[in-house]
Amino acid sequence: MPRIALKSEHSVVCLIDIQARFMSGIDESERVQSRSLFLAKVAHQLGVPVIATEQNRDRMGETDPSFNPYISEPKVAKMSFSAVESPTFRETLRALGRRQIVLVGIETHICISLTALELVQQGFEVVVCPDAVGSRTMDRHKLGMERMRDGGVLPVHSEAVAYEWMATAAHSEFKSVLEHVKSHA
Repeated sequence: MPRIALKSEHSVVCLIDIQARFMSGIDESERVQSRSLFLAKVAHQLGVPVIATEQNRDRMGETDPSFNPYISEPKVAKMSFSAVESPTFRETLRALGRRQIVLVGIETHICISLTALELVQQGFEVVVCPDAVGSRTMDRHKLGMERMRDGGVLPVHSEAVAYEWMATAAHSEFKSVLEHVKSHA
């Protein structure tokens, strides 16, 4: 298993397909949405770029608007299940020049796992937040998490990611990040 020390200056958060039409069928969708929003807020506050992908945007709609203030890059429309197959996604990552990717969104066993595994194959350090990803059923979610872990993707709780980015309680943004921690408990 890889040992990844997350640094805010090396990280990117990828919000995968957090679209209302998809979210309506996700097991524990409120948890997935809340934890994903928590991480997007913290990332934005700490200067970590946030990319959002949208699967089949014309049919499934756009990213939930509550995320819009925290998305720092143009949204990536995609038809492929792995975001890595999108030239726009690859170009965005290349332009950012960051090698640590933190994944949240849906569905764990499809778009999240395929994206994660391809990113690992391309030499990225990939983290998935189990509390901020989901599938239509818990068994699909668990199988997706197992597959990713077996493929070298590190599972890390979204709150742990936030604290790891800050590294210390002396961080200049610690108190304001703590407010996000409390409001998304």
